[in-house]
Amino acid sequence: MREFFDSMMELSGATEPWRPLPRWGVIAWLIFFLWFLAYAFSKHGGFLFIDTPNMVVHEGGHALFGWFGETLGLWGGTILQWLVPLLLAIYFFHQRQVAGFVFCLFFFFENWIYTATYMADARVMELPLVTLGDPEFAKHDWNTIFTNLGVLQYDTLIAGIVRFGGWAGMLGCTAWLASRLRKPGEQPNPEMQSGKSF
Repeated sequence: MREFFDSMMELSGATEPWRPLPRWGVIAWLIFFLWFLAYAFSKHGGFLFIDTPNMVVHEGGHALFGWFGETLGLWGGTILQWLVPLLLAIYFFHQRQVAGFVFCLFFFFENWIYTATYMADARVMELPLVTLGDPEFAKHDWNTIFTNLGVLQYDTLIAGIVRFGGWAGMLGCTAWLASRLRKPGEQPNPEMQSGKSF
């Protein structure tokens, strides 16, 4: 897993080593992620405390992307909800900051679980809807999206695949961070520190 991730980083052009994160820092973050995984698992797809800010970003996405038409406005909630942590992860990746990168990528994948719960509700529509506008005109995003795509009958199957991807991503982030325990003393390139370039 680590070799695959490192090879992906080389392909992206990120050859500068990660900024050092002390061993105690890696352990502290691992404890947090393992606690969160246990907490999320115990909820069996239910609402997590982190889903409140996810919901705020989601609703903001509808408002933001709504400027570009009804279809993009409908998809915009999920787009922005996934885009915010992903763009932050990319930023920390380029800054070579381990903790920030793993945190943002971990919660990018946690958003998949939140989205999967919403997807799985597409036919039954039992979840309470939150909207910026008049509740009378609130639409269930995934009921509308899946209906438009002609895949409404597969809502729970699609949700299961997305949920699996979210769990795999969160576990992968945690495993990659754990692998840093074997390489905690990475130091920046001395040539980069002195400001020299080739």
